Amino acid sequence: MPPETPPNAADRFDDDDYPAYTMGRAAEMIGATPGFLRAVGEARLITPLRSEGGHRRYSRYQLRIAARARELVDGGTPVDAACRIVILEDQLEEALRINEELRRPTADSGGAAAS
Repeated sequence: MPPETPPNAADRFDDDDYPAYTMGRAAEMIGATPGFLRAVGEARLITPLRSEGGHRRYSRYQLRIAARARELVDGGTPVDAACRIVILEDQLEEALRINEELRRPTADSGGAAAS
């Protein structure tokens, strides 16, 4: 049995959940400090994965979430409150998406009744 082929590195660039960014790079990308990323982690807004050496690694999805919290903090919202707001916004977006899916007609429920 041949060994499992590792994912193509190019595929990882398209994966929003791949933990590609170090703490320093992630902080730089969203215009924050490493301390801010630690704070949103402590508030459980995001949970970075850890490298084999124990270093935090962030995905693009996590950086978008952290950037939204940073916007709120920059506007004067305390970090804990900003994290709660972002969590609620994310939950609302998911609920709206599910609601829309459930409202869409399916092929099985087409308009014609069986004779």
